[in-house]
Amino acid sequence: MKERTLEFCRQFFDRHRDLLPLQENIRRVCETLMGVYRSGGKLLVCGNGGSCADGGHIVGELMKGFLLKRPLDPDTQGRLREDFGKEGALLAEKLQGGLPAISLNAHAALLSAFSNDVDPELVYAQQVMGYAKKGDAVIGISTSGNATNVAYALMAAKTAGAVSVALTGRDGGKIALLADCSLIVPAQETYRIQEYHLAVYHLICAVVESELFSC
Repeated sequence: MKERTLEFCRQFFDRHRDLLPLQENIRRVCETLMGVYRSGGKLLVCGNGGSCADGGHIVGELMKGFLLKRPLDPDTQGRLREDFGKEGALLAEKLQGGLPAISLNAHAALLSAFSNDVDPELVYAQQVMGYAKKGDAVIGISTSGNATNVAYALMAAKTAGAVSVALTGRDGGKIALLADCSLIVPAQETYRIQEYHLAVYHLICAVVESELFSC
């Protein structure tokens, strides 16, 4: 890893010593996501309630600059300027490198249609079957680890050949058993689990960004 990445990790675990037991699994998740992105894959994220919001938060950190500015590569900038003149120069200056990520919570028409026509517990699994391919990743977030719709999404991920990650708490629940890698934070109460989740996925997003962008 780059020195700045290692330093960020050192500072993180100095602040969050209670998360040291998760250090190896967090490293595995970071390496998994970096492999997904280096091979041209994407990330799908799902959860309910506060975990739904966390899924959108993760997407926001990956699709634009998080701790880094991520300027577009010079070739892309040049083509924008050449193709679109003054407006292309604006795009070249302000657009940033994105890491493809989709929140499965964000598609209201599809969610409501599938819930009404088929089965509300399968809405995330349906999207995983439609979006996911071998080489992609799916993160399922559930504070209890037992959200049925998230568990079904991870089952669909396995069948589609996508790697799966569980972000959970308590004893890990069902999704920890289904996932290829599980991050079970050391808390029992929902709000405390969510506080840990925020810290953990910020670390993951920071590490992945640091390693994949040269800026």
